[in-house]
Amino acid sequence: MNALLALWLPILLSAVVVFVISSLVHMVIKWHASDYNSLANEDAVRDAIRAGNPAPGRYVMPHCADMKDMGSEAMLKKYREGPVGHFTLGPTGTPVLGKFLGLWFIWSLVVATVAAYLAARIYGVDHSHAHGAAKLVGAVTFVAYGFGTVQESIWAMRPWSSSAKYLLDATLYAIGSGLVFLWLWP
Repeated sequence: MNALLALWLPILLSAVVVFVISSLVHMVIKWHASDYNSLANEDAVRDAIRAGNPAPGRYVMPHCADMKDMGSEAMLKKYREGPVGHFTLGPTGTPVLGKFLGLWFIWSLVVATVAAYLAARIYGVDHSHAHGAAKLVGAVTFVAYGFGTVQESIWAMRPWSSSAKYLLDATLYAIGSGLVFLWLWP
């Protein structure tokens, strides 16, 4: 615990750096803008979904309640006819961006804290090990931000190009975090 107290400044600054890099990626560079497409008949699809009154959550279609039914002729027909997809529905209403940004910053603090804890446990809080600690912080940061998106490409049909961009984001976050910890390692 004393090590984490000694690392409070790089933890906080690392979260700020990740937040700033993320903001630049999403609001200035905008390389994720092409990750999302619109439907030509969006209003009709929205009307159809709204008519079903689904609760917020994750959905898959066609939905198969039991894996043993995947090979049934009825399910195979649904897959052949399409569409096949995974999607998430949120609550109705204008998204509250402040909530998302706050949660993102808290997550950035959690990642930085875990990375700092692991680096301090392995290297100790000794400036002579700052390079090794910074590399470990960078690696943990990269894994924390980047690897989850790969699972989405494997299981939920996220385009691989989108995951590649998120892995690039994770690389930038890792470099920023590693440099902060290199600079401020006690």
